[in-house]
Amino acid sequence: MCYQLATVIVVIPCYNEAERLDERQVRALLAFEGTRVLFVDDGSTDGTADRLAALCAAVGYRASFDVLPENRGKAEAVRRGMQLALNRAEKLGDAIVGYIDADFATPPAEVVRLKDELVRSEALVALGSRVARLGAAIDRKPARHYLGRAFATTASFVLGLTVYDTQCGAKLFRDTPALRAALEAPFSSRWSFDVELLGRLLAGGLAPTEMIEVPLSQWEDVGGSKLSTKGALRAGVDLITLGARVRRRGRRGFFPD
Repeated sequence: MCYQLATVIVVIPCYNEAERLDERQVRALLAFEGTRVLFVDDGSTDGTADRLAALCAAVGYRASFDVLPENRGKAEAVRRGMQLALNRAEKLGDAIVGYIDADFATPPAEVVRLKDELVRSEALVALGSRVARLGAAIDRKPARHYLGRAFATTASFVLGLTVYDTQCGAKLFRDTPALRAALEAPFSSRWSFDVELLGRLLAGGLAPTEMIEVPLSQWEDVGGSKLSTKGALRAGVDLITLGARVRRRGRRGFFPD
């Protein structure tokens, strides 16, 4: 089987990314057969929408963009983008949808490898995982790594699922009723939404055996991240709040009351 023939629509949320959007990275991703890119401008104020219009015109029809009228946060930009991607996937046939970060910390080749592993394994969800190991180039700042390990341990407890890295920005999904249901309502957290999304999928009937983690071979901690120390702390508080809701309501706690 030639895994590269599977179509994948990659959502890329953007907020004030006019200076950082890299046309070379976009072209590198689109160079792989079957890839499409959908940018979502999250109410930027720096001309990101104009930059996206020019970029998409330059690289061709497989890149497009949508603009939210006001800043709603990464979680909502991803949710809205994923809904739009699913609608497009329906017209394309058996397409895969997912999202990555605008800084391309996960390189294009790794996104395609993640897609290939999803197809090969016949799983429904593939999560990129930043596991530092021999033979891999995983460049993470030590402080972020250790904060991430604490967060992932707590997230595993909340989910009732052993997962190494919930916060890696690269995730791909098959189009399933559970995914569509998981995206119907806005997430309660701007930064812990990945955990909410996984929890909603589990609540919707996906089994842990239908999800895989794929250790990335390359990932770079790119400067200029929107996640500040304050944001990281807020994400931790949101995760604890989410855990309390799940304890009260079971997995339905991943959805709004």
